[in-house]
Amino acid sequence: MDQLKRMAIFAEVVASGSMTAAARRLGMTASAVSQQLRQLERELGVTLMHRSTRKLTLTEAGERYAAGCAAMVAAAREAGEALARLRDAPEGELRLTAPVGFARHLGPALGPLLAAHPKLTLRLLIDDASIDLIEQRIDLALRVGGQLADSSFVARKLGDLSFVLVASPAYLARRGWPASPADLVQHDWLVLQTRARPITVFELLPENGSGAPHVLRIEGRVTSTNQNSLQQLCVAGLGVAMMGRPDIEAELSDGSLVPVLPGWRLADMGIYAVTPQRDQQPAKVRHAIEVLRAYFQRLPAS
Repeated sequence: MDQLKRMAIFAEVVASGSMTAAARRLGMTASAVSQQLRQLERELGVTLMHRSTRKLTLTEAGERYAAGCAAMVAAAREAGEALARLRDAPEGELRLTAPVGFARHLGPALGPLLAAHPKLTLRLLIDDASIDLIEQRIDLALRVGGQLADSSFVARKLGDLSFVLVASPAYLARRGWPASPADLVQHDWLVLQTRARPITVFELLPENGSGAPHVLRIEGRVTSTNQNSLQQLCVAGLGVAMMGRPDIEAELSDGSLVPVLPGWRLADMGIYAVTPQRDQQPAKVRHAIEVLRAYFQRLPAS
């Protein structure tokens, strides 16, 4: 590493035309610059320049070596400028993963960011199953709930998502409408498996705000890592499911799904942006988090 430093000093001396000028630009003394050059010549075993009281003259070896040193300095400068661009402006590839239910939100949320920054590209990994953020080189993951698979990850809240228990009218006509939270355990459940385990325990809250919450523990008759498949099975009359309200607005409007157990509601769950590192995020990640937060805070929770 010391030799690389001396190569950079040599390149600066050649570019500046004198040790004094190079010393000023490097924030060193002329004596220190001279010592570094002599040490470099000793390491290389050749004389790079002839020194006189009036000027410096490169030897043949010095001319050849100077070209390589200048190229090294230029490459280092270019690398630094490239990192600065990543730090200061969104560019490069943004690798983002999200559950299937979020796919329809990513276009309106991230479209303006991509339009404003033509050097930014987007790679989406849409999957309800667990994805290793480190192995897949993920920059940003959208998650419901703040549980982190790794303590080195950091979660930033973007907004809230409202959930509702639903079933098809045909299923409820066949199996009967539950009258209380306790009745729900007798029904067939369509369960989403996220990350490590299926969601089989959740809390029901009284809609009017009075009374104690009810903790419901259920068993899934159907378990899937894909929310869309559960939604289709629910419409087909195979059971009760917990769904994000924004994802089933059309089904609630046309009556193919109806809320189960009026008078009780599910607690909202937070939407989080999870990143594999805590500090010094590149601009593409910082800007993506900002536009996603703005989008989800505008989106009605229910």
